Amino acid sequence: MIENKKIATRQSYGEALKEIGKENKKIVVLDADLSVATKTSIFAKEFPERFFNMGIAEQNMIGTAAGLATCNKIPYASTFAVFAAGRAYDQIRNSICYPKLNVKICATHAGITVGEDGATHQMIEDISMMRTLPNMTVMCTSDDIQTKWAVKEISKLDGPVYLRLCRLGTPIIYDENQKFEIGKAIQIGNGTDATIFTTGVTVSEALKAKKELEDKNINVRIIDFHTIKPIDKNIILKCARETKKLISVEDHSIIGGLGTAISEVLTDEYPCKLTRLGIQDTFGKSGSAEQLMHYFKIDSEAIIRNVCE
Repeated sequence: MIENKKIATRQSYGEALKEIGKENKKIVVLDADLSVATKTSIFAKEFPERFFNMGIAEQNMIGTAAGLATCNKIPYASTFAVFAAGRAYDQIRNSICYPKLNVKICATHAGITVGEDGATHQMIEDISMMRTLPNMTVMCTSDDIQTKWAVKEISKLDGPVYLRLCRLGTPIIYDENQKFEIGKAIQIGNGTDATIFTTGVTVSEALKAKKELEDKNINVRIIDFHTIKPIDKNIILKCARETKKLISVEDHSIIGGLGTAISEVLTDEYPCKLTRLGIQDTFGKSGSAEQLMHYFKIDSEAIIRNVCE
């Protein structure tokens, strides 16, 4: 992990859009008047004829994206997660998932790490909402390399995708040679004392915890779920059998998110205890991302404490 170099996955998204736009002229991008923040402005500058600013009309944006998909285009529709998953849920459900249209919803500014924007803009329910929709693939990337791979890879996947991106700059975790596959989680380390299941912005926090735990002679492994639906059942069961303790950590409500998805697998196939770290059935607060991660107990300190208990 390169801690001194941090890139927000929304920035990686914008850069990746530009690159795949050069390769595939079917790709079009829509935004709801937030292109500077979502970084779709990078694509817009390069391909203005394939960029559509839909204004503050997220539901219309999703409907338009659905229409473009029926015309053999590959629409990437972007806005903040609270508007994409929340305000436009009905259109996503009925206009995209029900007919299984090829639309990529790439939502930035997810989770409490939006920080000072406060509870109204801290979307902590979107994974829950999106993964219950039939036909929807749900992804949440952890660094620059992984995000650029995901943005390109989902263009090859025929069907709806929800890609969750963050505002906060995060460390580079992977190198250019790392192999990724949709639906297959990444295992980091082989420790047997505990498994830390995580996704998105909290992967780097888990890596910090892993390093500090090694100084205490506690060896853990980290599982990075860049794909939350379909969930990688095999790696969950493997870790449940091989490690003494299971912990999930996510910048999302503990209800319906990654921890719930893992619990469903364990309940069905290998019943055992899972400690879930996340937002505990409450709304967020205003503060810096670091302050909020500490307050809601999803930072490296909280992970270390739970492993050691």
